[in-house]
Amino acid sequence: MGMHNKYFSIAVILIFLLTSEAAAEVVSSRYFHTGDGKIRLKNARTGSTFSGKYRLQDGKFCGEASKKIHEIFTASPGQPLAEISQRLIEFLDFLQDRFAPNAMISIVSGYRSPRYNTGLRNQGRLAAKASLHQFGMAADIEISGVPSKIVWEYVRDLGFGGAGYYQGRNLHVDVGPARFWDEKTSGVGSGKSDDNKLMGIVSDLDIYKPGEPLRLRFIRMTAFPISASVEFSLEQKEKTGEFKKIISFIPSWNKKFEGQCISMSKVEDTLQLKWQLPAKIKEGRYRISASFCKNPYEDMPEFVHTPEFEVVR
Repeated sequence: MGMHNKYFSIAVILIFLLTSEAAAEVVSSRYFHTGDGKIRLKNARTGSTFSGKYRLQDGKFCGEASKKIHEIFTASPGQPLAEISQRLIEFLDFLQDRFAPNAMISIVSGYRSPRYNTGLRNQGRLAAKASLHQFGMAADIEISGVPSKIVWEYVRDLGFGGAGYYQGRNLHVDVGPARFWDEKTSGVGSGKSDDNKLMGIVSDLDIYKPGEPLRLRFIRMTAFPISASVEFSLEQKEKTGEFKKIISFIPSWNKKFEGQCISMSKVEDTLQLKWQLPAKIKEGRYRISASFCKNPYEDMPEFVHTPEFEVVR
């Protein structure tokens, strides 16, 4: 009886350790839509592949995995203009685990430089002027053995990110605003993104701890120069669902400025805006708001918000 209890105790400990380790992998993600931290990717054109863990226990990209994944996306790690958003990889992992955990995700089109994206547009291809491919936040994919229309319908109903389906073998997914379209409703060539109409701002993570650094970047710009207020606002989500301003702050910008406005004349000026969350910030949901000074673009928004993020202890 004593020996039986001993083996039972050992079994319980092993189960606890195994489940704790699995839970730690999931909890370590800093994004709302995520998988198990492992992914299988293939570049549909070159055949280059990656299969394995891409996320460290602190939630960050594993260096070697990041390098290989960027190669598959034809992007460049460490170069802010050509980096792949980890949020996108986490979302692809999420979709892979949802539909076929062991399936390969083929990347038909990953990162596109603005010049390359413009070239596609000039050829009459369905490449949006404000395409998130240019910001490392989008991919045209095919999940092996899973009809793309089913994945498109799922992302459409999920209410997160973008999903475009053109009746073919692959589909477009991105980690921008929630929206969906097909070849008839894509809006490419309609001018809907001209003059920064769809401009936005995003944070680098979805989940932060108090006192942690936070990075911001503007996205979907289609016209320069842009004049923005140097001062941003941190807003907390209340029980009513409304957001209340908590503090104002000035992030570290990539260029010098004088006065209350800063002029951004190129994409590089809109990247890597850094700020550190207050050490005593309360747990909860937040967003950051940025406003613009007088701009020559009539339909450009007066202000933009990040998607909401969470602060946990």
